[in-house]
Amino acid sequence: MDIKRIGSQASAKGPSEWFTGSVRIEPLFQAPDPAFVQGASVTFEPGARTAWHTHPLGQTLLVTAGCGWAQRWGGPIEEIHPGDVVWFPPGEKHWHGARPTTAMTHIAIQEKLDVDILLAINGEDSYGEAMTVSHGRFGGFLLHRSALQRRISTGFTSGLARP
Repeated sequence: MDIKRIGSQASAKGPSEWFTGSVRIEPLFQAPDPAFVQGASVTFEPGARTAWHTHPLGQTLLVTAGCGWAQRWGGPIEEIHPGDVVWFPPGEKHWHGARPTTAMTHIAIQEKLDVDILLAINGEDSYGEAMTVSHGRFGGFLLHRSALQRRISTGFTSGLARP
């Protein structure tokens, strides 16, 4: 048995490669090998959100506070509230975060395999419907409207470490 005491794991600022706006990540658990499951409490300040991304084995969000939004590629923006459980299937492109005027906290649970960060959601393209992405590549970058966002593949092998 392993008990992680509150305050024994340091919180971290959400890296700008993964998030827009102010985000705090509090690691909750990371199962030891051979298990893959890990979880963190993630707090998004008003207007903060993830970039478009995927999880190779899916992701579950348990909304614990505030009010947020989540969207899968090609789908409508869905409002999420405390008590809601959101499941993103393996490989589904999605983003999630706080509404523009309300903070939101969720517990994110996923397997510790690479997350594929696809596109930043910037001020010009914020929220709205999923944008079309050109499948052409230039020097390892994805071209998205006027924004050029480097495609980043990051691992979660030691907590929620930066790439």
